[in-house]
Amino acid sequence: MEPGPVRHLRILLADERQEHLEQVSSVVTRLGHSVVATATSITAAATLSEREQVDVAIVVVDDDTEHALDLIGLIVREATCPVITLLANEDPAFIRQAAKRGVFAYITNGEARDERLESAIEVVLHRFAEYHALEGAFGRRALTERAKGILMERHSVDEERAFQMLRDHSRKGNRKLIEVAQALLDAHTLLPSKDEEEAG
Repeated sequence: MEPGPVRHLRILLADERQEHLEQVSSVVTRLGHSVVATATSITAAATLSEREQVDVAIVVVDDDTEHALDLIGLIVREATCPVITLLANEDPAFIRQAAKRGVFAYITNGEARDERLESAIEVVLHRFAEYHALEGAFGRRALTERAKGILMERHSVDEERAFQMLRDHSRKGNRKLIEVAQALLDAHTLLPSKDEEEAG
């Protein structure tokens, strides 16, 4: 028995040629996903990527590789989804450029069979989730560092002591450390600086 998709996904397809979009659309539909939008122009891709709740975008690459790169760059900027590119043949130079624009995976037309496309979709969804988790971890770390800096300045303590203060407050209030750090940053903008207090 053929395994079904992990979940029903909303797919955006982009290419300069309508006939290629129809071919890939039939594969996506067979996999149990929905093609919620197709775009043949950069302007259309911009509008659709903003309007539709897309899970994955697939950009088909034809002769105009610059057009494809522009589509990839625009979708990455405008949409909150990973991009897969579908190439006619292996093209290392294009793949390098596409990677710089933010593409998450590529497959060649010869590999664009149901199971190969489904595997690529699953891989990019996992990578995209890991990317956002990592991005979130860096964001949380930066938030904690800023909160420690405020405590170090206000209480004339070192970094270790500032972190201890955050952790103690977190435990006493039964709140996550990141929530305490965010609350401190939010309140800090309302308080005078240490120098202003001493001058006053």
